[in-house]
Amino acid sequence: MKTRLSNPIGFTPLPVTIISTLVYTTLFVALLVTHIVVPSAPSSRTPIAHVNLTEAWLDLQYISGGFHPYNSRRNDETRDWLLERIERILAENVKKGLMFDRSKYLHDAQFRASIAKQNPAVVFSDMTSNATFSFEGRKTNETSKSEPGVSVYFEGTNIIVYIRGSEDGDEDWWNTGQEPPEKGGVLVNAHYDSVSTGYGATDDGVGVVTILQLIKYFTSEGRKPKRGIIALFNNGEENYLNGAQAFRKHRLSKFPKTFLNLEGAGAGGRAVMFRSTDTEVTKAYQKSRYPFASVLSNDAFKRGIIKSETDYHVFTERLGLRGLDVAFFEPRARYHTDRDDARHTSIDSIWHMLSAAIPTMEALSSSDKDSSDSEGSVAVWFDLLGQILAVFKLHTLFALSLALLVVTPLILIIIGAVLYRLDRLYIFSRKRQVQHDESNESVLLHGWKGFFQYPFLVLLSSAAVIGLAFLVIKLNPYIVYSSPYAVWSMMLSAWVFVAWFVSCAADFLRPSALTRLYSLLWLFSVSWMILVVVTVLERRQNIAGGYFLVFYFAAVFIATSIAFLELFGLPRKSDYADEVSPSDGGNPSRRSHSISSGSRLARSSEDHQRPDNNNEEQPAGEDDRATETTSLLRNDRPTTFAHYRHRDQDTNDDQVNNESKERKVYLGEQAWSWSLPTWAWVLQFLLLSVIPIILTGEIALFLTSSVHQTLADGSSIMLPYFAIAFFAILLLIPVSPFIHRYTYHIPVFLLLIFTGTIIYNLLAFPFSANNRLKVYFSQVVDLDTGMNTVSLTGIKGGSFLQDIAASIPSTAGQEITCIDSTVRTGLQQCSWHGLPPRTVPSPPPHLGIPPPFGYADWLSFNMSRTTNTTRNEVDITLYGKNTRACKIEFDTPISDFDVEGAASEARSEKVPKDGSKEIRLWSRTWEKPWHVKVRWGNQGQPFPVGMKKQQQRRQGLNGNVVCLWSNANDPGLIPALDEAWKFVPAWVAISKAKDGLVEGSKRFLI
Repeated sequence: MKTRLSNPIGFTPLPVTIISTLVYTTLFVALLVTHIVVPSAPSSRTPIAHVNLTEAWLDLQYISGGFHPYNSRRNDETRDWLLERIERILAENVKKGLMFDRSKYLHDAQFRASIAKQNPAVVFSDMTSNATFSFEGRKTNETSKSEPGVSVYFEGTNIIVYIRGSEDGDEDWWNTGQEPPEKGGVLVNAHYDSVSTGYGATDDGVGVVTILQLIKYFTSEGRKPKRGIIALFNNGEENYLNGAQAFRKHRLSKFPKTFLNLEGAGAGGRAVMFRSTDTEVTKAYQKSRYPFASVLSNDAFKRGIIKSETDYHVFTERLGLRGLDVAFFEPRARYHTDRDDARHTSIDSIWHMLSAAIPTMEALSSSDKDSSDSEGSVAVWFDLLGQILAVFKLHTLFALSLALLVVTPLILIIIGAVLYRLDRLYIFSRKRQVQHDESNESVLLHGWKGFFQYPFLVLLSSAAVIGLAFLVIKLNPYIVYSSPYAVWSMMLSAWVFVAWFVSCAADFLRPSALTRLYSLLWLFSVSWMILVVVTVLERRQNIAGGYFLVFYFAAVFIATSIAFLELFGLPRKSDYADEVSPSDGGNPSRRSHSISSGSRLARSSEDHQRPDNNNEEQPAGEDDRATETTSLLRNDRPTTFAHYRHRDQDTNDDQVNNESKERKVYLGEQAWSWSLPTWAWVLQFLLLSVIPIILTGEIALFLTSSVHQTLADGSSIMLPYFAIAFFAILLLIPVSPFIHRYTYHIPVFLLLIFTGTIIYNLLAFPFSANNRLKVYFSQVVDLDTGMNTVSLTGIKGGSFLQDIAASIPSTAGQEITCIDSTVRTGLQQCSWHGLPPRTVPSPPPHLGIPPPFGYADWLSFNMSRTTNTTRNEVDITLYGKNTRACKIEFDTPISDFDVEGAASEARSEKVPKDGSKEIRLWSRTWEKPWHVKVRWGNQGQPFPVGMKKQQQRRQGLNGNVVCLWSNANDPGLIPALDEAWKFVPAWVAISKAKDGLVEGSKRFLI
């Protein structure tokens, strides 16, 4: 016993419990620290030469000092500030002086070619690029046909800085009509607008200040890039990627071949590299100081699982560029709310994005490869604990997957065949025949014991976890919104306890030395089938997100191979049978020295139960003493789940050879198992746990953070719970082949954790001041009647939304109407008559004035059919006060339109194939009159020959003209929003539901 306890890595309860617990604790802590803790920014103001973190932090303070959506005065102020900030940076770095004429570039978007030529940087204040584009509507459920889409006309106000590369030459090709340099350059992009309810600190203020520091870095002495860099500050990203669409029309858009897009969808935290076009550009991110990346999100975007988009979409789909998408992604509850501010981010987050952007841009701009000649290969990428980025081709992963599928079963079959030839294949062996002179005899090997234990263990423990997911979804479905780690703790602790209890019960009833091997064999078989699916997806769908399952399977295979190799340490089945089989009247005279020189065999009681006449009860006395033929275990029965059962060797030196050693069998397991290595389990466990848990855990945490607060967006309630359940099982599978050796201490402790967390998860309020439920505000005013409706859109479950609406004083005494939202799928919209807005400087003097006199002049329009007799066509003139955003909505889809002043575009570019239900108009100037010509019916083509004029004119057109107001910086402009912000509960966050916080509409009939 002393020898057994002194083995610190023996396959005994104490070492198994301690080692596995320490490994899991270490890995889980490392994963959580990597995921949650942002690397600290250096204490130095200039951690990198020519980069100033203090400046970046102060710049962020200004940018996030107010709401600055495109349709706000603050947006113009932000733009002017950016131009001044760029001017100061370049003035400090460029010794030749300024490279632009401020009086000209601010107003005319032009610059003097003589000044720009040969300068290291040129600023373009783009006030001329306009874009007309469209996007498809949602697919209908019945057919593959889409609903009518949306058309957009947008006037851009982007700021572009060109940093000349050493290989670009000195010519100002954009000004002479020449083609850009053949090798092209690199684009780095961020948008400087915010939403109307968010300050835009991380969406996308951090991206903006990062690019300002990149300009400073690459225009400093000795930092000139090899390929030119385009730094784009686009305006209007929050409104359907308008700014990037406008950049397509600028002459500099032909220059870049690769890009880095900087974005934000959270508030602080780490910036994740979540999309890439190919392997080659992904490798540029490898030099990041703290890489944080997952290819899983790339697959989700490609498969349409994630519906939202970034400027990455425009750069890849419309410009054909290759590049990367890097963004902050959590907590999503602060995204597009008043907590997307500098207070809820940090200089550490700025440093994390900046420290990744600089080496990435250096790598992209110094590449010698002609990036225009190749689309690149599909990439697989992931980080390891935020320290190393692994990048390789999907073809490589596919080759590895295919090789594992083919080779690994063959290797196990070969090992099994060798064991069979050596007569050491104990698995699936029930008994062994022994021939004597007098008769044949069977010796029980019990090789099937333990075979069915593992599937029951996994099925029951996994069923418990899945059942918990259903239970929480039924009773408190939104608890994951604020407490995802409580859900994780509940499921992890439940799985471990159930698995331990089932395994110990099975091991008590039918103990087997082959339990671990059979567990690994089952695990190998199931993971092999999963790998088949992963490999098919890699080949047919270019899905790279299953990489962790490939490495998971490889670890399972190696651990299983080691378990098979352990069998080589066992005696031959024939030798074992000969030694334990009695001969000559039941006296075991044979002793096989091939088993172990000079040693005696320890046999369990089951191995001695044979139909012979030597089992008669013997009287107590001298014959009861241990002899060399007495079983070392005798007929002792186990009394607990966790103790060895053995007898010390006979101390009689006359009966024991000096070279013999004690044979120890665990708890009545098969007697032949005494020679199995006691240390091999450690190697198996480390193989199964370290790499698989790191890879799986990183994806699990990333996925949890990405989806657990998307419930407020209308996402499925089941997704976060079943994602956690699935990954909890995957994370704990590595310990399952060893859990039958656990002591009771850890499982009982986890049972207590489970008890506490399930009570919390079922009873706790699901939202908090730090994890606020996001609801979406909108106010619609009928400018003809003066009636206005305020709406909050939010989750359907429970009465949360109704309670929030009821907390607002102006709803008192009103009937709050709640219906399914037509704007945000999966949510409901509750509406009531709201406080009148004052977004136009001349509000009604008092509420007694009839509404038409107060609101009618906010929006003016005129419509008239054209004299064109070959098609349905109407001229629309539209004008809105104190706004630069309007739209025209149609009851039936239109087929074509033209906006006065817009560049000529193909009809397929302006209108989707199923027509447009809406034209959105965005102007760079305030209170601009819009002149729009709209065509409908017959796909905008001339009427068929012979159609009567009366029939042509019967095709009317009805709809609404709408203008938008989005400024919430000044209290009192939108009293209904001010009231909501003031009176909603502390666990509620307000975000915008539409492009405009207030939308005023008038009806038209043609």
